[in-house]
Amino acid sequence: MQRGQRELDRLVVDAKLCTGCGSCVGLCPYRRFYRDRIVTLFPCDREEGRCFDFCPRTPADLDGIRKALFEPADTTPELGAVKAIYLARATREKVRSRAQHGGTVSTLLSLALKEGLIDAAVVTDRKDAMDPFGVVVTDPERVVSHAGSSFVVSPSVAAFNRAVRDGFANLGAVALPCQALAYAKMRVLPEDENNPPAQRPSLVIGLFCSWAFSRDRFSELARKSVDPYLVRGMDIPPKQYGVLQLFTGERTVDIGLEEAKRCIRGGCHYCFDLTAEFSDISVGSALLEEDWESARGWNTVIVRTRRARELLDLARKRRLLECREIPSQVVSELKKGSLEKRARARRNLVLKSGREGDLVYLDPNDPMFSALQQGA
Repeated sequence: MQRGQRELDRLVVDAKLCTGCGSCVGLCPYRRFYRDRIVTLFPCDREEGRCFDFCPRTPADLDGIRKALFEPADTTPELGAVKAIYLARATREKVRSRAQHGGTVSTLLSLALKEGLIDAAVVTDRKDAMDPFGVVVTDPERVVSHAGSSFVVSPSVAAFNRAVRDGFANLGAVALPCQALAYAKMRVLPEDENNPPAQRPSLVIGLFCSWAFSRDRFSELARKSVDPYLVRGMDIPPKQYGVLQLFTGERTVDIGLEEAKRCIRGGCHYCFDLTAEFSDISVGSALLEEDWESARGWNTVIVRTRRARELLDLARKRRLLECREIPSQVVSELKKGSLEKRARARRNLVLKSGREGDLVYLDPNDPMFSALQQGA
């Protein structure tokens, strides 16, 4: 099978599987990300290309990637590799007040830059919540200014690719699950002139993600309540609230969550990963039983690699992060949510292919589905 632009378009873009991660952009002049979609400017006749190899929706040996990146003893069927799992938050109020939740991502990324574990980091910037984009930062103090979520995909892997092309090395990145898989593919592919060492990220901090919105559909929905380009941030309280919150800086606007879900990006329906399991460390909101205003100040953190564990331990030693034990009920709910997303992706892929054994880009015999089969 050819593994170039034509096959990528056929298998992913035309098949409506594209996640908008940006992994195929910034590698050559032929592809761009424009208004929430991948655009092919000129056809490319190469039979093989990194655009195909890096895409998280092209077929790959995911079990082989796990074995290459993580220690087998850490593997769990629900969450991927887990060395440790905590509740954590930044000790600095300034960081917590700027961050989406507990400020853990900003704290870890800033510390990695200060300690020279990475020389630069790819994060998301935004003029507004509807048009996020990836940027490279080298100043640890600037990291927190990029905190927050928009729930609209930022093609930040494209910024990573451009940074490599511009001579950056030893890069870190903040990534959604699909982007973390793209970075994992970069890490395990053989080195050659087309895949230099700099193309391997040194640190990937993953973000929990259930889905992202289609920019145009969500902008149209938001416009019923607020000018979408005034929105500076978004958040989703626990499910009992049933709303998505939009923040303008002056007021908070609530949108019914079920109505908002009608704007989910099509490719997200085929994603199996809730917790960015191909990253070094994963961070999400804390699903605690205490009141939301208290709970939203904490993060759930899954440590997956030795390097991430050393970074987290250093942050605790420097008193930049405080951690507490995570309740077993919270872990159980997280595992349940992860398995539900796997099952939903499997169902949707079967519907897409029209054949029970055909999961399009996924191997139905992959160990990640064993827990689903046992529970069937």
